Amino acid sequence: MIELKDTCKTYQTKNIETLALRGISLQIEKSEFVSIMGPSGCGKSTLLHIMGLLARPGEGAVYLEGEKINSYRDKDVARLRNQKIGFVFQSYNLIPDLNVIDNVEIPLLYRSVSGKERRKLAAEALEKVGLSARLRHFPTELSGGQQQRVAIARAIVGRPKILLADEPTGNLDSKMGDEIMDILEDLQQLENTTVVMVTHDEEKARRCQRIVRMFDGQLVH
Repeated sequence: MIELKDTCKTYQTKNIETLALRGISLQIEKSEFVSIMGPSGCGKSTLLHIMGLLARPGEGAVYLEGEKINSYRDKDVARLRNQKIGFVFQSYNLIPDLNVIDNVEIPLLYRSVSGKERRKLAAEALEKVGLSARLRHFPTELSGGQQQRVAIARAIVGRPKILLADEPTGNLDSKMGDEIMDILEDLQQLENTTVVMVTHDEEKARRCQRIVRMFDGQLVH
């Protein structure tokens, strides 16, 4: 589903050059649930962003379903990202002035989907995460775990083949974190979604099929 070949990424500021990824080669198979672990600053989030086409590598190649993405134009990359990839972040990134169902609809606004169909798909996504009774609530009226469920519903509303989650349980207590892991496992097992999750939590990582470990921008075998 995803393949990186000799991928490097450097961030340049006025005085400092930081090599975030150092020749990463990695394959993620279809319908696999993979966790990425490592100390802070080791390049986990950068790796996830390159997998999700949010950033381009400085060197190396990125393949999505066997297609090399490096040479794609920005608008084509954006289209692929919208159609095939869903994102879940630690900080939820919900819009406070929009209610739950409006937040979930957002990715569909960039597709040719009617208002009626958007509502239907958003309601279905919220049902999958157990929030059918909260459609008209606003983010500030929800617990942290419920907000993360909304974020997952937003990520899957377009039925992506790939779900990328950056510390999705990092702001939650253990019970809520386990509930989020249950949802991710169901998506992988029942919907055949490919899930890649960055986490610091060894217990959560062990629930995945495979753990990829990083240190100083490299994979640790």
